Amino acid sequence: MSDGGVMTVKKIANRTGMTADAVRYYTRIGLLHPVRDPENDYRLFASGDIHRLLFIKRAKLIGFKLTEVAEIFADVEKGISPCPRVRSILQQHINQNRQHLDELNALQSRMEHAVRQWQHMDDGIPGEDSICYLIESFTEEGA
Repeated sequence: MSDGGVMTVKKIANRTGMTADAVRYYTRIGLLHPVRDPENDYRLFASGDIHRLLFIKRAKLIGFKLTEVAEIFADVEKGISPCPRVRSILQQHINQNRQHLDELNALQSRMEHAVRQWQHMDDGIPGEDSICYLIESFTEEGA
């Protein structure tokens, strides 16, 4: 097959540093729209698909989900600037990440407190009223 500006899955994957499976997946979920070669039914990608794949790669790198990338592509196809959506989505992710980090920090503090609290405690034997004495004795005081 002559190049002529079109590429197979393998070739576009190599050019973008992605796996062929990723290219196939992005095609299956509608982020890419290759044409079919009538001679062998191979998917053929245009040079513009390289740009889309590199965009997907960058978007994922800064936290965008594929569904959000699809929304961005939909805006572009409608001739609408995706920039307001991009800013809004990223701000939502920042807020969610900050909340998640706060929750993780609180969990880390509780875990470290538990380890300190259990440091000088003997191991217990499970019984009728006890499963693990360490967890059952844990208090948040001082956490």
